[in-house]
Amino acid sequence: MKRKFLKNVEWGILICVILLIAIGMVALYSATNETSKEELKKQIIWLAVSLPIVIVVICVNYEVIAKISPIFYAIFILLLVVVLFTEPINGASSWFNIGPVSFQPSEFAKIFTILTFSLVITKIQQNGRNEISRPTRLMLSLAIILLPVLLIIKQPDYGTAIAFFIATAFILFVAGIKKRYIIITFLIVAISVPLLYFFVLPEHAKTRIDVYLNPDLDPRGSGYNVIQSKLAIGSGQLFGMGFLKGNQTQLGFLYPKTTDFIFSVIGEEFGFIATAGIVILYVILITKAIYVAKTAKDDLGSYIAMGIAGIFVFHMVENIGMTIGLLPITGVPLPFVSYGGSSLLTNLILIGLLLNISGRRQKSIFVQ
Repeated sequence: MKRKFLKNVEWGILICVILLIAIGMVALYSATNETSKEELKKQIIWLAVSLPIVIVVICVNYEVIAKISPIFYAIFILLLVVVLFTEPINGASSWFNIGPVSFQPSEFAKIFTILTFSLVITKIQQNGRNEISRPTRLMLSLAIILLPVLLIIKQPDYGTAIAFFIATAFILFVAGIKKRYIIITFLIVAISVPLLYFFVLPEHAKTRIDVYLNPDLDPRGSGYNVIQSKLAIGSGQLFGMGFLKGNQTQLGFLYPKTTDFIFSVIGEEFGFIATAGIVILYVILITKAIYVAKTAKDDLGSYIAMGIAGIFVFHMVENIGMTIGLLPITGVPLPFVSYGGSSLLTNLILIGLLLNISGRRQKSIFVQ
């Protein structure tokens, strides 16, 4: 059984992750070169803590993990409520500070929301795959997503909230939801976006959108970060300015360079070749995650893998897009590369689930 499991594991996923983590550590070393490298040290500690947890996630059957996931889902819903009463950091009440350690419950909520949502859909579909398209069943399952999303928006953390919706869309597509719901959703989004902008979004969120459309509106304020990011990436050209030689990075013009704009650090010091290599690694990782979903032994494994693929797609596109000025700045980290203990541990657990599902796969159940 162990030999068969190891043979089936999609090792290419693990290789991509190792390379991305290595790139991230090098970039963090450069980004913290003028400081005590505290963030780099914490990232290494988080990596060491994550490894045994990931091994457990790989070894325990994902069906067992999914069955107990509603318990952890409820725990993290409670934590998402409690965190709203903490002291805001950079305008958002998203973290618990326990001594020197910061803990972000919204990151871990991704894991158990995907697991619980996938489990509920498989239960609904026991009487037929079309059951998920029944309005009452669909609304019941979507409530699992909406509850944490509303709490995360309240923090506010719009980037993480959108990640939940993308993962949901991926899962529902594979689950065979009827096309009319997809069309209706697009129409609702098209109508809601302008209404949200004018009547719902707070001023700081509107400012981000305005600056995204025209960074020169506030070059020394809200537009400063994206302008410096584009300057950094542009300065790197093909091969970069050299390790520890980036002007925007080393002179402190790029901020926050260890989290949101770590991709800009890499672009400035290592150039287009390195940034293109990172994009290729993510594309391979996501493609293999979708392949794991296609070859999973059951619907549950397929849905979990597709939800994870959706998370990585959004984080890659949004983070890289915002650093080059194509998308609004939302504070979404670049998986495995940006500094952040909660993000690193969450993403490694998601990878552990992918390896778990791939090791137990038998046949394709992908919806045609």
